[in-house]
Amino acid sequence: MNYQETLTYLYNSAPLFQQVGKDAYKEGLENTYALDEYFGHPHQQFRTIHVAGTNGKGSCSHTLAAILQSAGYRVGLYTSPHLTDFRERIRINGVPVPEEFVIGFVEKHRHFLEPLHPSFFELTTAMAFHYFARQAVDVAVIEVGLGGRLDCTNIIHPDVCVITNISFDHIQFLGNTLAKIAGEKAGIIKPGTPVVIGETTSETKPVFAEKAASVNAPIVFAEEEHLLINATHTDVGHYLYQTQDYANLKGELGGLCQEKNTNTLLSAIRQLRKAGYRFTDADVRNGFANVCELTGLQGRWQRLSSHPAVICDTGHNVGGIQYIVRQLACQHYRKLHIVIGMVNDKDIHGVLALLPTDATYYFTQASVKRALPAEEMQKQASAFGLHGKSYPNVKIALETALTEAGPEDLIFVGGSSFIVADLLSTCHTS
Repeated sequence: MNYQETLTYLYNSAPLFQQVGKDAYKEGLENTYALDEYFGHPHQQFRTIHVAGTNGKGSCSHTLAAILQSAGYRVGLYTSPHLTDFRERIRINGVPVPEEFVIGFVEKHRHFLEPLHPSFFELTTAMAFHYFARQAVDVAVIEVGLGGRLDCTNIIHPDVCVITNISFDHIQFLGNTLAKIAGEKAGIIKPGTPVVIGETTSETKPVFAEKAASVNAPIVFAEEEHLLINATHTDVGHYLYQTQDYANLKGELGGLCQEKNTNTLLSAIRQLRKAGYRFTDADVRNGFANVCELTGLQGRWQRLSSHPAVICDTGHNVGGIQYIVRQLACQHYRKLHIVIGMVNDKDIHGVLALLPTDATYYFTQASVKRALPAEEMQKQASAFGLHGKSYPNVKIALETALTEAGPEDLIFVGGSSFIVADLLSTCHTS
Protein backbone atom coordinates (compact mmCIF):
# COMPACT_ATOMS: atom_id res chain seq x y z
CA MET A 1 0.00 0.00 0.00
CA ASN A 2 1.09 3.57 -0.61
CA TYR A 3 0.44 6.33 1.92
CA GLN A 4 -3.06 7.24 0.73
CA GLU A 5 -4.06 3.59 0.55
CA THR A 6 -2.73 3.10 4.07
CA LEU A 7 -4.81 6.01 5.38
CA THR A 8 -7.90 4.63 3.65
CA TYR A 9 -7.22 1.28 5.29
CA LEU A 10 -6.87 2.94 8.71
CA TYR A 11 -10.04 4.99 8.34
CA ASN A 12 -12.05 1.99 7.15
CA SER A 13 -10.74 -0.54 9.64
CA ALA A 14 -10.76 1.79 12.64
CA PRO A 15 -13.41 4.50 12.16
CA LEU A 16 -12.16 8.03 12.74
CA PHE A 17 -14.01 9.84 15.56
CA GLN A 18 -13.83 13.15 13.73
CA GLN A 19 -15.63 11.50 10.81
CA VAL A 20 -18.33 9.39 12.46
CA GLY A 21 -18.55 10.54 16.09
CA LYS A 22 -19.78 8.29 18.91
CA ASP A 23 -19.67 5.09 16.83
CA ALA A 24 -15.87 5.36 16.80
CA TYR A 25 -15.60 5.82 20.57
CA LYS A 26 -14.54 2.85 22.68
CA GLU A 27 -14.76 3.16 26.43
CA GLY A 28 -12.11 1.51 28.56
CA LEU A 29 -8.38 0.91 28.33
CA GLU A 30 -8.28 -2.82 27.55
CA ASN A 31 -7.15 -2.33 23.95
CA THR A 32 -4.68 0.33 25.02
CA TYR A 33 -3.03 -1.98 27.53
CA ALA A 34 -2.93 -4.77 24.94
CA LEU A 35 -1.26 -2.49 22.41
CA ASP A 36 1.17 -1.19 25.02
CA GLU A 37 2.14 -4.74 25.96
CA TYR A 38 2.57 -5.75 22.32
CA PHE A 39 4.88 -2.83 21.54
CA GLY A 40 6.95 -3.27 24.71
CA HIS A 41 5.67 -0.30 26.76
CA PRO A 42 7.26 2.37 24.57
CA HIS A 43 5.94 5.29 26.65
CA GLN A 44 8.29 4.21 29.44
CA GLN A 45 11.31 5.08 27.28
CA PHE A 46 10.85 8.86 27.37
CA ARG A 47 9.64 11.57 29.70
CA THR A 48 6.14 12.94 29.20
CA ILE A 49 3.94 15.96 29.90
CA HIS A 50 0.18 15.36 29.83
CA VAL A 51 -2.26 18.11 28.75
CA ALA A 52 -6.05 17.90 29.09
CA GLY A 53 -8.94 20.36 29.06
CA THR A 54 -11.99 21.35 27.06
CA ASN A 55 -10.37 24.27 25.23
CA GLY A 56 -6.79 25.49 24.91
CA LYS A 57 -5.01 22.16 25.28
CA GLY A 58 -3.73 22.29 21.70
CA SER A 59 -2.25 25.77 22.05
CA CYS A 60 -0.72 24.89 25.42
CA SER A 61 0.72 21.61 24.15
CA HIS A 62 2.32 23.24 21.13
CA THR A 63 3.76 26.11 23.17
CA LEU A 64 5.30 23.77 25.75
CA ALA A 65 6.81 21.74 22.92
CA ALA A 66 8.18 24.92 21.31
CA ILE A 67 9.85 26.00 24.57
CA LEU A 68 11.47 22.60 25.10
CA GLN A 69 12.61 22.45 21.47
CA SER A 70 14.20 25.87 21.91
CA ALA A 71 16.11 24.46 24.88
CA GLY A 72 17.59 21.69 22.77
CA TYR A 73 15.35 18.82 23.80
CA ARG A 74 14.25 16.29 21.20
CA VAL A 75 10.49 16.73 21.63
CA GLY A 76 7.67 14.48 20.56
CA LEU A 77 4.26 16.11 20.19
CA TYR A 78 1.03 14.12 19.97
CA THR A 79 -2.15 16.09 19.27
CA SER A 80 -5.55 15.70 17.61
CA PRO A 81 -7.43 16.13 15.41
CA HIS A 82 -5.35 16.81 12.33
CA LEU A 83 -6.36 19.55 9.91
CA THR A 84 -4.91 18.67 6.52
CA ASP A 85 -2.76 15.55 6.98
CA PHE A 86 -2.88 12.64 9.41
CA ARG A 87 0.85 13.04 10.05
CA GLU A 88 0.23 16.35 11.89
CA ARG A 89 -0.84 14.30 14.90
CA ILE A 90 2.64 12.86 15.49
CA ARG A 91 5.63 15.22 15.31
CA ILE A 92 9.20 15.38 16.52
CA ASN A 93 10.65 18.88 16.78
CA GLY A 94 7.84 20.07 14.54
CA VAL A 95 8.47 17.53 11.78
CA PRO A 96 5.52 15.20 11.04
CA VAL A 97 6.01 11.45 11.18
CA PRO A 98 7.21 10.26 7.75
CA GLU A 99 4.73 8.63 5.39
CA GLU A 100 7.05 5.62 5.21
CA PHE A 101 6.76 5.03 8.94
CA VAL A 102 2.95 5.11 8.82
CA ILE A 103 2.93 2.64 5.91
CA GLY A 104 5.47 0.34 7.57
CA PHE A 105 3.67 0.43 10.92
CA VAL A 106 0.42 -0.78 9.38
CA GLU A 107 2.01 -3.41 7.15
CA LYS A 108 4.19 -4.87 9.90
CA HIS A 109 1.58 -4.95 12.68
CA ARG A 110 -1.78 -5.45 10.97
CA HIS A 111 -1.71 -9.16 11.91
CA PHE A 112 -2.01 -8.06 15.54
CA LEU A 113 -4.19 -5.00 14.99
CA GLU A 114 -6.96 -6.56 12.92
CA PRO A 115 -8.12 -9.18 15.47
CA LEU A 116 -7.94 -6.55 18.26
CA HIS A 117 -10.22 -4.06 16.43
CA PRO A 118 -8.82 -0.95 18.14
CA SER A 119 -10.42 2.44 17.66
CA PHE A 120 -8.64 4.86 15.37
CA PHE A 121 -7.40 6.89 18.33
CA GLU A 122 -6.17 3.79 20.18
CA LEU A 123 -4.23 2.73 17.11
CA THR A 124 -2.84 6.20 16.48
CA THR A 125 -1.74 6.60 20.11
CA ALA A 126 0.12 3.30 19.94
CA MET A 127 1.75 4.44 16.70
CA ALA A 128 2.83 7.73 18.30
CA PHE A 129 4.35 6.13 21.38
CA HIS A 130 6.12 3.51 19.26
CA TYR A 131 7.50 6.19 16.94
CA PHE A 132 8.69 8.41 19.79
CA ALA A 133 10.49 5.48 21.41
CA ARG A 134 12.08 4.38 18.13
CA GLN A 135 13.27 7.93 17.51
CA ALA A 136 14.60 8.32 21.08
CA VAL A 137 12.84 11.55 21.98
CA ASP A 138 13.83 13.14 25.28
CA VAL A 139 10.28 14.13 26.17
CA ALA A 140 6.85 13.96 24.57
CA VAL A 141 4.04 16.42 25.11
CA ILE A 142 0.87 14.32 24.99
CA GLU A 143 -2.51 15.94 24.42
CA VAL A 144 -5.52 14.03 25.73
CA GLY A 145 -7.95 13.02 23.03
CA LEU A 146 -11.26 13.02 24.87
CA GLY A 147 -11.85 13.36 28.60
CA GLY A 148 -8.93 11.96 30.55
CA ARG A 149 -9.76 9.11 32.90
CA LEU A 150 -10.49 6.60 30.12
CA ASP A 151 -8.51 8.29 27.36
CA CYS A 152 -5.95 5.94 25.88
CA THR A 153 -3.14 8.45 26.49
CA ASN A 154 -3.74 7.96 30.21
CA ILE A 155 -1.32 5.06 30.57
CA ILE A 156 1.63 7.47 30.71
CA HIS A 157 3.33 8.57 33.93
CA PRO A 158 4.08 12.23 33.23
CA ASP A 159 6.37 14.63 35.01
CA VAL A 160 3.67 17.33 35.02
CA CYS A 161 -0.04 17.31 34.21
CA VAL A 162 -1.90 20.36 32.88
CA ILE A 163 -5.68 20.74 32.76
CA THR A 164 -6.55 23.97 30.96
CA ASN A 165 -10.25 24.44 31.69
CA ILE A 166 -13.67 22.79 31.77
CA SER A 167 -16.73 23.65 29.69
CA PHE A 168 -19.50 21.69 28.05
CA ASP A 169 -18.31 19.43 25.23
CA HIS A 170 -18.71 15.72 24.48
CA ILE A 171 -21.39 15.54 27.18
CA GLN A 172 -22.63 12.21 25.76
CA PHE A 173 -19.35 10.67 26.95
CA LEU A 174 -18.15 12.87 29.81
CA GLY A 175 -21.33 13.88 31.63
CA ASN A 176 -23.87 16.68 31.57
CA THR A 177 -22.53 18.79 34.43
CA LEU A 178 -19.26 20.66 34.78
CA ALA A 179 -18.46 18.61 37.88
CA LYS A 180 -18.87 15.32 36.00
CA ILE A 181 -16.75 16.56 33.11
CA ALA A 182 -14.11 17.77 35.57
CA GLY A 183 -14.12 14.33 37.16
CA GLU A 184 -13.26 12.75 33.82
CA LYS A 185 -10.51 15.31 33.09
CA ALA A 186 -9.14 14.90 36.63
CA GLY A 187 -8.56 11.25 35.80
CA ILE A 188 -5.13 12.18 34.40
CA ILE A 189 -3.93 13.32 37.84
CA LYS A 190 -1.33 10.79 39.00
CA PRO A 191 0.11 9.98 42.42
CA GLY A 192 2.76 12.48 43.42
CA THR A 193 2.68 14.20 40.00
CA PRO A 194 2.25 17.99 40.05
CA VAL A 195 -0.85 19.22 38.23
CA VAL A 196 -1.57 22.73 36.98
CA ILE A 197 -5.22 23.74 36.66
CA GLY A 198 -5.72 26.69 34.31
CA GLU A 199 -9.28 27.78 35.05
CA THR A 200 -11.91 26.64 37.52
CA THR A 201 -15.49 27.28 38.53
CA SER A 202 -17.19 26.74 41.87
CA GLU A 203 -18.31 23.34 40.49
CA THR A 204 -14.96 22.15 39.17
CA LYS A 205 -12.40 23.37 41.68
CA PRO A 206 -13.43 21.00 44.50
CA VAL A 207 -13.32 18.07 42.07
CA PHE A 208 -9.71 18.80 41.16
CA ALA A 209 -8.69 19.51 44.74
CA GLU A 210 -10.21 16.28 46.04
CA LYS A 211 -8.68 14.14 43.30
CA ALA A 212 -5.22 15.66 43.84
CA ALA A 213 -5.46 15.18 47.60
CA SER A 214 -6.54 11.56 47.19
CA VAL A 215 -3.36 10.68 45.29
CA ASN A 216 -1.03 13.11 47.08
CA ALA A 217 -0.44 15.15 43.91
CA PRO A 218 0.76 18.74 44.35
CA ILE A 219 -1.85 21.00 42.76
CA VAL A 220 -1.45 24.54 41.45
CA PHE A 221 -4.37 26.75 40.42
CA ALA A 222 -2.96 29.15 37.84
CA GLU A 223 -5.68 31.70 38.53
CA GLU A 224 -4.41 32.01 42.10
CA GLU A 225 -0.76 32.50 41.11
CA HIS A 226 -1.57 35.60 39.01
CA LEU A 227 1.63 35.27 36.98
CA LEU A 228 0.15 37.19 34.03
CA ILE A 229 0.02 40.88 34.88
CA ASN A 230 -1.05 42.48 31.61
CA ALA A 231 -1.66 41.59 27.96
CA THR A 232 -1.87 43.91 24.96
CA HIS A 233 -2.23 43.26 21.24
CA THR A 234 0.48 44.39 18.86
CA ASP A 235 -0.14 46.00 15.48
CA VAL A 236 0.30 42.66 13.72
CA GLY A 237 -2.20 40.86 15.94
CA HIS A 238 0.23 39.14 18.30
CA TYR A 239 0.41 39.58 22.08
CA LEU A 240 2.80 41.44 24.31
CA TYR A 241 2.61 40.11 27.86
CA GLN A 242 3.85 41.53 31.12
CA THR A 243 4.32 38.73 33.63
CA GLN A 244 5.88 38.20 37.02
CA ASP A 245 8.71 36.20 35.43
CA TYR A 246 9.10 37.78 31.97
CA ALA A 247 8.76 41.42 30.96
CA ASN A 248 7.68 42.12 27.36
CA LEU A 249 7.01 38.47 26.54
CA LYS A 250 5.93 38.27 22.89
CA GLY A 251 3.23 35.74 22.03
CA GLU A 252 2.67 34.67 18.44
CA LEU A 253 -0.84 33.31 19.03
CA GLY A 254 -3.32 36.16 18.91
CA GLY A 255 -6.78 34.96 19.98
CA LEU A 256 -8.25 36.35 23.19
CA CYS A 257 -8.30 32.85 24.66
CA GLN A 258 -4.49 32.98 24.65
CA GLU A 259 -4.51 35.27 27.70
CA LYS A 260 -5.95 32.41 29.79
CA ASN A 261 -3.69 29.89 28.06
CA THR A 262 -0.63 32.01 28.80
CA ASN A 263 -1.49 32.31 32.46
CA THR A 264 -1.80 28.52 32.57
CA LEU A 265 1.49 28.08 30.72
CA LEU A 266 3.36 30.40 33.05
CA SER A 267 2.39 28.20 35.99
CA ALA A 268 3.25 25.05 34.03
CA ILE A 269 6.69 26.44 33.15
CA ARG A 270 7.46 26.91 36.84
CA GLN A 271 6.42 23.32 37.55
CA LEU A 272 8.54 21.98 34.70
CA ARG A 273 11.59 23.74 36.13
CA LYS A 274 10.86 22.18 39.52
CA ALA A 275 10.61 18.79 37.79
CA GLY A 276 14.17 19.20 36.51
CA TYR A 277 13.68 20.54 33.00
CA ARG A 278 16.41 22.95 32.00
CA PHE A 279 15.56 25.90 29.79
CA THR A 280 16.49 29.54 29.85
CA ASP A 281 14.32 32.63 29.79
CA ALA A 282 15.40 33.04 26.16
CA ASP A 283 14.03 29.57 25.41
CA VAL A 284 10.67 30.53 26.89
CA ARG A 285 10.59 33.71 24.85
CA ASN A 286 11.51 31.89 21.65
CA GLY A 287 8.83 29.27 22.23
CA PHE A 288 6.08 31.83 22.75
CA ALA A 289 7.20 34.00 19.84
CA ASN A 290 7.68 31.23 17.26
CA VAL A 291 5.31 28.43 18.24
CA CYS A 292 3.78 28.03 14.77
CA GLU A 293 7.10 27.77 12.96
CA LEU A 294 8.60 25.47 15.60
CA THR A 295 5.67 23.06 15.86
CA GLY A 296 3.49 23.53 12.77
CA LEU A 297 0.48 24.78 14.71
CA GLN A 298 -2.36 26.08 12.52
CA GLY A 299 -5.90 27.34 12.92
CA ARG A 300 -5.62 29.47 16.05
CA TRP A 301 -6.91 32.91 15.05
CA GLN A 302 -4.90 32.45 11.88
CA ARG A 303 -4.88 35.35 9.41
CA LEU A 304 -4.82 33.97 5.89
CA SER A 305 -5.06 37.17 3.84
CA SER A 306 -5.77 40.90 3.88
CA HIS A 307 -8.09 43.19 1.88
CA PRO A 308 -10.42 41.64 2.71
CA ALA A 309 -9.03 40.08 5.85
CA VAL A 310 -9.67 36.34 6.12
CA ILE A 311 -9.23 34.81 9.57
CA CYS A 312 -9.94 31.25 10.72
CA ASP A 313 -10.14 29.63 14.13
CA THR A 314 -10.83 26.08 15.23
CA GLY A 315 -12.99 27.06 18.24
CA HIS A 316 -16.03 24.80 18.05
CA ASN A 317 -17.95 24.82 21.33
CA VAL A 318 -19.61 27.43 23.51
CA GLY A 319 -16.44 28.02 25.53
CA GLY A 320 -14.33 28.57 22.42
CA ILE A 321 -16.90 30.61 20.50
CA GLN A 322 -17.30 33.02 23.44
CA TYR A 323 -13.69 34.12 22.94
CA ILE A 324 -14.06 34.31 19.17
CA VAL A 325 -17.13 36.57 19.42
CA ARG A 326 -15.27 38.87 21.80
CA GLN A 327 -12.32 38.89 19.42
CA LEU A 328 -14.52 39.76 16.44
CA ALA A 329 -15.97 42.68 18.39
CA CYS A 330 -12.45 44.08 18.81
CA GLN A 331 -11.63 44.04 15.10
CA HIS A 332 -11.87 47.01 12.75
CA TYR A 333 -13.82 46.37 9.56
CA ARG A 334 -16.54 47.83 7.36
CA LYS A 335 -18.67 44.70 7.25
CA LEU A 336 -18.42 41.27 8.83
CA HIS A 337 -18.88 38.05 6.84
CA ILE A 338 -18.98 34.70 8.65
CA VAL A 339 -18.45 31.36 6.91
CA ILE A 340 -19.62 28.78 9.42
CA GLY A 341 -20.47 25.13 9.83
CA MET A 342 -20.69 22.74 12.77
CA VAL A 343 -20.89 19.04 13.49
CA ASN A 344 -24.15 17.56 14.67
CA ASP A 345 -23.10 16.48 18.18
CA LYS A 346 -22.19 19.96 19.46
CA ASP A 347 -24.36 22.48 21.33
CA ILE A 348 -25.46 24.19 18.13
CA HIS A 349 -28.09 26.42 19.73
CA GLY A 350 -25.64 27.48 22.42
CA VAL A 351 -23.17 28.61 19.76
CA LEU A 352 -25.79 30.28 17.55
CA ALA A 353 -27.05 32.30 20.52
CA LEU A 354 -23.59 33.88 20.88
CA LEU A 355 -22.99 34.90 17.26
CA PRO A 356 -23.41 38.53 16.11
CA THR A 357 -26.64 39.35 14.25
CA ASP A 358 -25.08 42.16 12.19
CA ALA A 359 -22.99 39.82 10.02
CA THR A 360 -23.70 38.20 6.65
CA TYR A 361 -23.61 34.42 7.02
CA TYR A 362 -22.45 31.73 4.61
CA PHE A 363 -23.69 28.47 6.11
CA THR A 364 -21.75 25.44 4.95
CA GLN A 365 -20.68 21.95 5.97
CA ALA A 366 -17.40 20.13 6.37
CA SER A 367 -16.53 16.99 4.45
CA VAL A 368 -17.13 14.65 7.41
CA LYS A 369 -20.13 12.43 8.15
CA ARG A 370 -20.78 14.28 11.41
CA ALA A 371 -21.29 17.60 9.60
CA LEU A 372 -24.61 19.31 10.19
CA PRO A 373 -26.14 19.91 6.72
CA ALA A 374 -25.73 23.52 5.62
CA GLU A 375 -29.46 23.94 5.01
CA GLU A 376 -30.22 22.73 8.53
CA MET A 377 -27.61 25.11 9.95
CA GLN A 378 -29.23 27.98 8.04
CA LYS A 379 -32.68 27.02 9.30
CA GLN A 380 -31.60 26.80 12.95
CA ALA A 381 -29.61 30.05 12.69
CA SER A 382 -32.59 32.03 11.39
CA ALA A 383 -34.34 31.50 14.73
CA PHE A 384 -31.48 33.45 16.32
CA GLY A 385 -31.64 36.34 13.86
CA LEU A 386 -28.66 35.14 11.83
CA HIS A 387 -29.26 35.43 8.11
CA GLY A 388 -27.49 34.27 4.98
CA LYS A 389 -27.46 31.50 2.39
CA SER A 390 -26.25 27.91 2.50
CA TYR A 391 -23.43 26.46 0.42
CA PRO A 392 -22.49 22.80 -0.18
CA ASN A 393 -18.85 23.12 0.88
CA VAL A 394 -16.33 25.50 2.41
CA LYS A 395 -14.63 26.31 -0.88
CA ILE A 396 -17.80 27.61 -2.52
CA ALA A 397 -18.87 29.43 0.65
CA LEU A 398 -15.54 31.25 0.93
CA GLU A 399 -15.39 32.05 -2.78
CA THR A 400 -18.84 33.64 -2.50
CA ALA A 401 -17.82 35.61 0.58
CA LEU A 402 -14.69 36.87 -1.18
CA THR A 403 -16.79 37.98 -4.14
CA GLU A 404 -19.24 39.88 -1.95
CA ALA A 405 -16.75 41.37 0.52
CA GLY A 406 -15.11 44.75 0.07
CA PRO A 407 -11.39 45.34 0.72
CA GLU A 408 -12.06 46.74 4.22
CA ASP A 409 -14.33 43.87 5.24
CA LEU A 410 -13.53 40.91 7.49
CA ILE A 411 -14.31 37.28 6.64
CA PHE A 412 -14.23 34.85 9.55
CA VAL A 413 -14.21 31.10 8.88
CA GLY A 414 -14.94 28.62 11.67
CA GLY A 415 -17.47 26.81 13.84
CA SER A 416 -15.61 23.51 13.62
CA SER A 417 -12.07 22.18 13.34
CA PHE A 418 -13.25 20.41 10.21
CA ILE A 419 -14.43 23.62 8.56
CA VAL A 420 -10.93 25.02 9.11
CA ALA A 421 -9.42 21.76 7.85
CA ASP A 422 -11.41 22.01 4.62
CA LEU A 423 -10.47 25.68 4.31
CA LEU A 424 -6.75 24.97 4.62
CA SER A 425 -6.96 21.93 2.34
CA THR A 426 -8.97 23.39 -0.53
CA CYS A 427 -8.81 27.17 -0.44
CA HIS A 428 -5.88 29.40 -1.36
CA THR A 429 -6.19 32.97 -0.15
CA SER A 430 -3.58 35.68 -0.52
